[in-house]
Amino acid sequence: MVRHELAAFLKNRRSRISPSDVGLPPGTRRRTPGLRREEVAQLAGVGVTWYTWLEQGRPINVSGQVLDAVARTLKLDADEREHLYRLADVPGGLAGGPADDELDQAVRDILAGLDPLPAAVYNARYDVLAWNQAYAAIFCRMVTVPRCERNALWQMLIGPSCCAVMMNREEELPQMVATFRAAYARHLGEPAWTTFIDRLTVESAEFARMWATHDVTRSWRRTKILKHPAVGLLNLASTSLTLGSPAESRVVVYTPADEASRANVQWLYEHKPGLDHDH
Repeated sequence: MVRHELAAFLKNRRSRISPSDVGLPPGTRRRTPGLRREEVAQLAGVGVTWYTWLEQGRPINVSGQVLDAVARTLKLDADEREHLYRLADVPGGLAGGPADDELDQAVRDILAGLDPLPAAVYNARYDVLAWNQAYAAIFCRMVTVPRCERNALWQMLIGPSCCAVMMNREEELPQMVATFRAAYARHLGEPAWTTFIDRLTVESAEFARMWATHDVTRSWRRTKILKHPAVGLLNLASTSLTLGSPAESRVVVYTPADEASRANVQWLYEHKPGLDHDH
């Protein structure tokens, strides 16, 4: 499973590099876009047979030095390089252990203390593990659906329109999927992850299309533009803070980016309009 993912990632990234990008003549009779395998091998200083086997997902030995050469040739950024290391099972990426849904009381106290700033704890799969009152006032559906549906990706892709609607969805969703993909490298073959990805792929053509790009990222601070039926627009700066436990979990704090948004968040926190109804 891991080698299959590695093979698909390398092939996808090779197809994105044109000969002119690396100083090669365009040539003729290219049946597919991008570099040929032998060109990648030549530029990386590795054997053609060895690189072919790597891209085919064969169980061969790989060193960090050689992976660096391949990463440079394919012009991988820092997140993509780490992703490559994980897929090749070579030390060089961030450490990560199995997920754990148990939260320390201290973390829950921190969430409560952040009110009226909306905040929640997510794991690597975008499951929402805990939240404070301000978060619940904005994302009221998220905190009232069954636990199996309490996932930010699932609600954005599959869930019905409710509460806060993402206005910059075309920018945010690819970022979320790319972050999810980077995390997936640590969970290849795990039934919970595989089943979830299969469900998303079947239920959402949009997810399937983005998943096929193999994009990866670990960007932690972004601006979300939401439209809430009770107050209108909310411009929120999203900041992620990594937790020591559970593994691969993070506190995400949504800070109003302007005074109007701050006033709207405060009103939602005080009135909690969406939580007065069944969802």
